[in-house]
Amino acid sequence: MRQILDRVADKWSLLVIALLDRRTMRFSELRRTVDGVSQRMLTVTLRQLERDGLVSRTVYPVVPPRVEYALTPLGMSLHETIKSLVIWTEEHQQEISAARSAYDQQAAEEEHRFQAATG
Repeated sequence: MRQILDRVADKWSLLVIALLDRRTMRFSELRRTVDGVSQRMLTVTLRQLERDGLVSRTVYPVVPPRVEYALTPLGMSLHETIKSLVIWTEEHQQEISAARSAYDQQAAEEEHRFQAATG
């Protein structure tokens, strides 16, 4: 069970599953859309999702080869669960950003006071 949770809860898997819910995508489209992912990491993520039965991979016999990825029915059912998390994240993004800024400012002030006291 832990292996499955590790896979579906990692940030790249969550993003890929969320994107593929909208439509079938080519590798290059996914790479452009998933901000910060390397080609190697995206390849590994897609292979793992395919192995777990969450994503299907279709290769078209053209030159150059065209490969498309889509959610399987199992992947679609997982997306329904993930969708709530994605929506929550989008709705609370600004609050989290403000909380992080306040925390960072407080930590910097505490560090400054500590430096002044030990001096």
